[in-house]
Amino acid sequence: SRMSAVVALDGLLASRRLWRGQPAAQAAPDAIPTGWDALDAVLPGGGWPSGALSEILLPVDGVGELRLVWPALARLSQDEGIVAVVAPPDRAYAPAWQAAGLRPDAVQIIDATPRDALWAAEQCLRAGACNAVLCWPQKADERALRRLQVAAETGRTPGFAFRPANAAVNPSPAPLRIAIETTPHRLRVLKCRGALVPPAPIAFPTTTHG
Repeated sequence: SRMSAVVALDGLLASRRLWRGQPAAQAAPDAIPTGWDALDAVLPGGGWPSGALSEILLPVDGVGELRLVWPALARLSQDEGIVAVVAPPDRAYAPAWQAAGLRPDAVQIIDATPRDALWAAEQCLRAGACNAVLCWPQKADERALRRLQVAAETGRTPGFAFRPANAAVNPSPAPLRIAIETTPHRLRVLKCRGALVPPAPIAFPTTTHG
């Protein structure tokens, strides 16, 4: 329910209240290295956009989408960093987060209905109290995504939105859109503001490096 999402958000923001004013005082970095050399090489600034929404399009859940973002999240969660995970499709992911280098207390999972999940993700992004926000907006229209993008800019927080591959036919306000393909396993950059879209797909290896 909306109430459970509100309670979870209030607890998260209250625990960050002393810290949350700091990001605005710091110059936001241009990009966050993805941990994937071939991807960094084609992205503006050499990584995920900071203070913006990145959209990751999937044929089905569980095709390596978390593995794609884990290296950046491990970097963002260092020290006191918090990663908000809003209404993930599978709670069984949890043990793998620690294996990927994130502190157990760094990952804050917020349960919400699909309708409330968009609202919760927007609040997390806008508050600037988290180092990254992950969400799975299944049926979000362009207006809803624009709210997420504006919230990410306001809170200077990187957001990662995992969406179905068929959403690629619709426009998106996200500065970066990447599709994961499975036959063969590779990445295709569909949109990257500030650079040309690479014409060729990028191999998506099974292990990280760098």
